[in-house]
Amino acid sequence: MNIVALTKGVPDFREGQVSFDEDGHLERGKTPTVMNPNDKHALRAALQTKVRHGGNVTLMSMGPPGYGEVLQEGMESVYADDLYLLSDRELAASDTWATSITLGTALEKLGMPDLVFAGFKTADGETGHTGPQTCWCLDVPIITHVIALDVDEDERLVRAKRLVEGDIAEIETVEAPLPAFVVTDPEFEPSYRTAGERLTLKDLRAETRERARDYEEYLTTWDHVDLNLDPDYIGLDGSPTIVSSVDPIPKPPAEREATMVDPDDEAGMREVLDVARPFAAGAGGTAEAGGD
Repeated sequence: MNIVALTKGVPDFREGQVSFDEDGHLERGKTPTVMNPNDKHALRAALQTKVRHGGNVTLMSMGPPGYGEVLQEGMESVYADDLYLLSDRELAASDTWATSITLGTALEKLGMPDLVFAGFKTADGETGHTGPQTCWCLDVPIITHVIALDVDEDERLVRAKRLVEGDIAEIETVEAPLPAFVVTDPEFEPSYRTAGERLTLKDLRAETRERARDYEEYLTTWDHVDLNLDPDYIGLDGSPTIVSSVDPIPKPPAEREATMVDPDDEAGMREVLDVARPFAAGAGGTAEAGGD
């Protein structure tokens, strides 16, 4: 099986990691970049497929040279046999459409994989466009919102369970011929059925973490010339999306007031309880009077 998982670098939105300018705009240069969390579900699905059926897992991303470390994170935290980065100035400022054209071209250059995995959406753009648009460029079947899957190698089919749109309580089972494109849902959970599969998983994870230390040895970088891409159809020039406005992200307060209360201060502790008691039953609830 030839398997590719797509990923993107996004700002690290954990508390204390995000930097804003005075207008409340995100400062990407001062905010660490990490692998998009949803893409880890896609990579876990790729790893599950490799454990069960063998083959090669490629992790691919498009972005600036620093995204090599994002690919390293994927190799170290989940799994990858090799890494591909699509990067040069001509690709800068691509919207999801131009990104999809670039990714689709790179996948064709690799030789169309049996399965391509993508995450549901990114933590910054939140569009969910790139996976389906890349699939459209390749003209292969796509299954979205996948929560479980397996491959029938003899029949050349992928069978998957997916959440029905708008109703996470309803699940349907679908199948598609290979090659195919799979968009994993955040509810995806890998499954390893036998002791042999679990041992294989353990060995593969150990191997890839070792390789991640020298990830550059497994990294191939392609620019738009390598991909034979026309600059008019990529980057800013090839991006039809027009952003009319952006709402700034509210900055958290620089300082928070706090009142220190000594546990031995009976009057002070009673005041704290009087303030907290209305919230004890939850939002909108009314707490019954009780003992102190």
